[in-house]
Amino acid sequence: MKYCSSCGSPVVYKVPEGDNRSRHVCDNCGTIHYSNPKVVVGSIPIWENRILLCKRAIEPRKGFWTLPAGFLENRETVEEGAIRETKEEANADISIIGLQSVYSIPHISQIYMFFLADLVDGKFSISSESEEVQLFSEEEIPWDQLAFTSVYFALKKYVDAPVKNSLHLGNIRDRKTPPKES
Repeated sequence: MKYCSSCGSPVVYKVPEGDNRSRHVCDNCGTIHYSNPKVVVGSIPIWENRILLCKRAIEPRKGFWTLPAGFLENRETVEEGAIRETKEEANADISIIGLQSVYSIPHISQIYMFFLADLVDGKFSISSESEEVQLFSEEEIPWDQLAFTSVYFALKKYVDAPVKNSLHLGNIRDRKTPPKES
């Protein structure tokens, strides 16, 4: 950041009085410009005991499987974001059951929230963001072709949980290397 979005003056990077972290500060108008993590929301859509996954048609990780998810928009609840992302990526309507996992990736300042959801009518299709959309049984999940650590975490916790609607917390710092599939 070079200029203040409030007054247009140059900003400096320093620790503001009473704070403990460096921030972009405008010495002209006094505005402190905070930079906070991005929230990514998504769903684990279930239809007849199978999980809906999308093969990415866009970067990053084009050609790899993922859960429908994306960045939360301003003025949107996390549930609304998960519903919208599922519609955008899989042309699917869902009904949220509850929050399933929260996964933090501090080095890129992102927080992932996945909601367990029912696929409303079993209908889904490809989109501009997904080159393929498919239902998988737990045994069919393509573990070695998953796009993101957060997706691996959410799916693994879902599959391994004796109670499917339990909440799981994790982060990339505690990540264990996924097992190699034969």
